[in-house]
Amino acid sequence: MNRTEKMLRAKAHLLQKFKKMVPRIDPTRKRLPPGQHMAQGFPVLDIGVHPQFDAATYRFRVTGEVENPMDLSWDEFTALPKAEQVSDFHCVTTWSKFDVRWGGMKFSALLEMVQPTAKAAHVIQECNDGYTTNLPLAEMLGDDVILAYELDGEPLPVEHGGPLRVIVPHLYGWKSSKFVTSLVFQEHDSKGFWETRGYHNHADPWKEERFG
Repeated sequence: MNRTEKMLRAKAHLLQKFKKMVPRIDPTRKRLPPGQHMAQGFPVLDIGVHPQFDAATYRFRVTGEVENPMDLSWDEFTALPKAEQVSDFHCVTTWSKFDVRWGGMKFSALLEMVQPTAKAAHVIQECNDGYTTNLPLAEMLGDDVILAYELDGEPLPVEHGGPLRVIVPHLYGWKSSKFVTSLVFQEHDSKGFWETRGYHNHADPWKEERFG
């Protein structure tokens, strides 16, 4: 077996390992998590900063424990394979919105491109407003985790995190950060903006993991 074949086999083994880590969701659970109510419209919550987007200067980066780091312009990023999905959204402030239609790049597709190393265990989302949030890599492996740049078929508006946000439907919305500019793969965890201020490090709505 030559060096290239060994590398390909190692990468395939790593991806199989990550797929086994995908969170198992209880199919019998209620669609609306406990303590939540249905929202009127699509409320907007953030830390109060709406950074301006300039397609000519925007960069999307993936760094850290990956074999193939990314540093892409906006045009380069949006030229990558696009997907659409419909999923629910749950905010820690007790409102939920069903059937939100997002368009963008699946995290699973990104993962195959960047090839995380064996040390990669956590992903830190870094944003243009100074916001960060943290997740175990295993929590991002579901097929419904998406890097969204469209909402209802239109460019994602700034109030909802445009030009780009991460969507992790099975966790509270603060884990789906707005204004994303980079993803950092790490061996060790690093708490983000709200996690360092007392919010729960996991954020499962069905367990009401609001505060740590």
